[in-house]
Amino acid sequence: MPHIALDENLPGITALFAYRPETAAPLGQLAEVLLRGPSSLSVGERELIGAVVSRGNDCTFCSRSHAAVAAEALEGGLSVVEAAWKDVDGAPVSAKMKALLHVALAVREGGKSVSEDLIAAARAEDATDLEIHDTVLIAAAFCLFNRYVDGLGTPAPDDQDAYQDTGIRLLEEGYTRL
Repeated sequence: MPHIALDENLPGITALFAYRPETAAPLGQLAEVLLRGPSSLSVGERELIGAVVSRGNDCTFCSRSHAAVAAEALEGGLSVVEAAWKDVDGAPVSAKMKALLHVALAVREGGKSVSEDLIAAARAEDATDLEIHDTVLIAAAFCLFNRYVDGLGTPAPDDQDAYQDTGIRLLEEGYTRL
């Protein structure tokens, strides 16, 4: 049950964006830049970072909604996301993506958890400074989104199938329309 009066028909961050549109706009713009803006990382890879960080933070709404977007954007679909949720090193993604996911998970623990070794491992897999930067910022932003969603007790369906339409819509329309 939400901690504040929210639209009962809207799950997760959508209810919070409807509650306070003036904060929704900049948060939506941040998500749009990070997940859809110019990058050498694909949309699917960036969504995967968000889904993995959100899963690590035990945020049902964010992990499942961004898993749905990543599943639509990545070859291999939801099985790739689920594999990354279980074991980054065993996931069917590139070595560079595995290294970046380890950086993202370190950010989830705390900024100072991002070690020189993790950065060196990402660089050894040809991650650029921009990709490392964006991975850290995506992970940090998702920590904010996760805490916003769960800190106000927003409802979230637990069934991954409930997020399929959201995944398709977000992939097609992006985040600024929220």
